[in-house]
Amino acid sequence: MEHIILYNIDERKILLKTAHDAIAYGIGHNANMPVDLSLYPASLLATGACFVTLHLNNNLRGCIGSLQSHQPLIVDIASNAFNAAFRDPRFKPVTNLEFTNLQLEISVLSKPTPMYFSSEENLLKQLRPGIDGLILKDQGHRGTFLPSVWKQFPDPKTFLSHLKNKSGLEATYWSNNLTIERYTAELIF
Repeated sequence: MEHIILYNIDERKILLKTAHDAIAYGIGHNANMPVDLSLYPASLLATGACFVTLHLNNNLRGCIGSLQSHQPLIVDIASNAFNAAFRDPRFKPVTNLEFTNLQLEISVLSKPTPMYFSSEENLLKQLRPGIDGLILKDQGHRGTFLPSVWKQFPDPKTFLSHLKNKSGLEATYWSNNLTIERYTAELIF
């Protein structure tokens, strides 16, 4: 199940610069930055899924992403950086003044795989703190937590309870129809 994605230092710099440039472009043009695919190495042109998380003064300032690969990774980075800065419904659009102090974090996701469990207790035993990102689905409810969220909720039971809340369910909710997928992420900052 473990899928390790390894980007070298130069590729990481390109990914971060692209996210940064996409936000700068958005401030100036109020639109997604066009991406010239001929400028990037093949490793960044493969389809990929990512989340771009923005922090300002150590506080969340935006986070948008893709759970499934559907476009070249470099395009996904640019699009999600723009959306995290200007389209996250929890926040007002990033201002030029805020932009200079933003910290960017990119999570490049592995392909999600289904988890099989017989009970909540069995599910909790399978979770790998700090490694697993989870996608929870049940009765029209859906939510995800990136692996980096384990820093906030290091206990599996607490992690799962907060994910249920994020998905619009009670923390104690349980159903035999509940589905969970897990994925890993390479963190780039």
